[in-house]
Amino acid sequence: MMARVTLRNLAAHKIRLVLTAVAVILGVAFVSGTLIFTDTMNKQFDDLFNGIGKNVAVDVRAKKAVDDPMDDGSGSPPVPASLVETLRKVDGVKDVTGNVTGYAAVVGRDGKIVGAESQGPPQLGVNWVPGGDYDLTSGRAPRGPGEVVLDSGTADKAGLRLGDTVKIATQGPPQRMRLVGMFDAGGMMGATITAFDTPTAQRLLGRPGYFTDIQMGSSGPGEAELRDRVARVLPAGVEAVTGTQLREDAKSDVAGFMDFFRTFLLVFALISIFVGAFIIFNTFSMLVAQRTRELALLRAIGAARPQITRAVVGEAVAVGVVGSTLGLAAGAGLAALLNAQFMGEDGGGLVFTATPVLWSYTVGIVVTVVSAYFPARRAAKIPPVAAMRDDVALPQRSLRIRVALGSLLTAAGAALIGLGLAGGGGNPAVPVGVGALLVFLGVAMLAPVISVPVVRVLGAPFARLMGAPGRLARQNALRNPRRTAATAAALMIGLALITAVNVLGSSMRASVDAQIDKQFSADYIVSPTGAGGLGTEVAGKVAAAPGVTSATAYYLGQAKFGGEREYYVAGDAAALSRGANLKMVSGGTALGRDGMLVDEDVADGNKWTVGSVVPVQFPDGKTERLRVAGVYAKNESLGSRVVAQQTYLAHTARPRVQGVIIDAANSDAATRQAVERALADYPNVKVQDRSGLKEEAAEQVDGFVTFLTILLVMSVIIAAVGVVNTLALSVIERTREIGLLRAIGINRRQLHRMIRLESIVIAVFGAVLGITIGVVFGAALQQALEGQGLTELSVPVGTLAVYVVVAAVIGVVAAVWPAWRAGRMDVLKAISTE
Repeated sequence: MMARVTLRNLAAHKIRLVLTAVAVILGVAFVSGTLIFTDTMNKQFDDLFNGIGKNVAVDVRAKKAVDDPMDDGSGSPPVPASLVETLRKVDGVKDVTGNVTGYAAVVGRDGKIVGAESQGPPQLGVNWVPGGDYDLTSGRAPRGPGEVVLDSGTADKAGLRLGDTVKIATQGPPQRMRLVGMFDAGGMMGATITAFDTPTAQRLLGRPGYFTDIQMGSSGPGEAELRDRVARVLPAGVEAVTGTQLREDAKSDVAGFMDFFRTFLLVFALISIFVGAFIIFNTFSMLVAQRTRELALLRAIGAARPQITRAVVGEAVAVGVVGSTLGLAAGAGLAALLNAQFMGEDGGGLVFTATPVLWSYTVGIVVTVVSAYFPARRAAKIPPVAAMRDDVALPQRSLRIRVALGSLLTAAGAALIGLGLAGGGGNPAVPVGVGALLVFLGVAMLAPVISVPVVRVLGAPFARLMGAPGRLARQNALRNPRRTAATAAALMIGLALITAVNVLGSSMRASVDAQIDKQFSADYIVSPTGAGGLGTEVAGKVAAAPGVTSATAYYLGQAKFGGEREYYVAGDAAALSRGANLKMVSGGTALGRDGMLVDEDVADGNKWTVGSVVPVQFPDGKTERLRVAGVYAKNESLGSRVVAQQTYLAHTARPRVQGVIIDAANSDAATRQAVERALADYPNVKVQDRSGLKEEAAEQVDGFVTFLTILLVMSVIIAAVGVVNTLALSVIERTREIGLLRAIGINRRQLHRMIRLESIVIAVFGAVLGITIGVVFGAALQQALEGQGLTELSVPVGTLAVYVVVAAVIGVVAAVWPAWRAGRMDVLKAISTE
């Protein structure tokens, strides 16, 4: 019997339950879309790495003394080309091939690097290997220093044809070459690939007479056996790995990023689901409240409490199944859009596994059932005798318990957030995430108490200016504080997180501006636009420009300081200290050949003082004992370590200038134009002054904030659906009341206005609550990160005011359908409704 009741209720409340299912659909779509997309990317990367070097049995490369996941090969020592002949003599070896890899980019007809968008694909330069990973589709292989072949995708983007002259940007001076061939690189997912003959590639990308690595096939022995044979003839500092390990190493780097990316997106998906849980809870609470007498009659004719609970939970299961199914389909569409955006034309079809299906149904059904369970339990507690009363209502717990529990959860959450931000050990994301969840739950439980005074204040202008509709709207919002709070809480969560992100972003911009004003005293800085760095000749060209008094190149490297891998800056320490306004605490900037500078934090943490000797291991495997020549106050521009330029050059196979600091007699437009003219042949560099650095930093921060805000908008959309749902159910609940209002003279326009104002009050209440919490969260994050350079707290008041207006607009839009439905009611039928 109860199964029939469940089905009948589903049929009777189709529209209400469809609105509830929308919350499930959106949340599940985010989860399934993330899982499908990352599965697709993993498969495409697996296919890529399995295809590259598929005939390689053993790879010979330099040992990595300092493991740098960002190293493109320029920081590691190369392998002597003379090893090729030695390896060919090893029994079982065949097809020995030396590879050269580095940075090379194609300059388009507009003078810009092709594919050099901020999030663009890598730009690779290689030596052309006949019978290698790529096959020519037109033309021929390069044969000399003036010839090049390109992947067809890059050639199409640049509008190039065979025989055209191509400008190639490398780490050194730009090259002009003739395009003699094209090849298909469909598996490289948009990467720009430029290929030269081997001598040219060695000269432009590496060192003449050296390879990045040497690969070979097998004429019979297994990979492991051949690797051991090869290892016996290798010199110190060079290692042999199997082809399988080579591909697995490449995969593992991508796998680590993909795991992070998946987790990152799933966090935002779970936020959307968490918001959806409030909507589902609110909807079922209202549905149960509206069917109180019906449920009491079921109890009166013999239905037991567990049967009532199961009936309501059965409806939730049905909503969860339908929502999960549609959410899974919507997630596939979302994954397709992401695949097209990130992978472009080279992205293949979507990959479907059992994981997204299982998680979609698990998340959708479990969240729906858990959210509906508590209203179901309350429904089961209705006494049978209640069916005989006209004023039957669901039993409500005292707000005292709610306030006590909410206060406890909020305090516990705040404590956990404080512990995580203070660095209480372990992964700080865990206590911060759990703490934020507890704070949201705590505030949601306190919201019914908070809503009464806040809604009175927010509704007061409407009551004074809008007459009877305004007064009725405020009373309706105050009538059921629990319902108003539950509806507003969903909007609160999304806006709280968006506000925290915006406060953090505004603080980052303000902190960077303050650091540039304080720590950048040079007139200009020249830096690369891509990952290739600059050639060592750039500083000389800049120094020769009219008006320039000094041009100091600096480098960025990695080494193990006392066994710990760290980045360092290398260059003329005295010039760098002037350009970065370095404040010396002790010692001086005279480094000599074996000196280095460290900041106060590093010195204190390692108990180093001026004169301390530190063992430093460089990527070439060699270790030097560097002397601490000076200790300086923390400086974000230079980082925590400065090493003598001679030391960097002595241990780097192909030095790469990270930037050039410029001092000028007059920092005017003429001097800047002179510097830009001196670098006219270098399309991969930019010249910036202090304001340019600030603008670039602001663009990066704004892009980051926008990206996070877009991800959080899904939760706001779900919250807006919740407002629609609550108003629609509220209109049905107040059918007789609305009929009486129409009977005593309120017209449709006034009725629409009443519902619209009620919606605005609820939405703005959620916004005010969320923005308040978000500002507190953002301020706490800024204080916690003050030691990492986030020194300035900035609250974007204008942006937050816009969010309040957006919340009001959400309220207006959410009220459109409920108000239209209320206005179409037949007055006599509405009055006669029980």
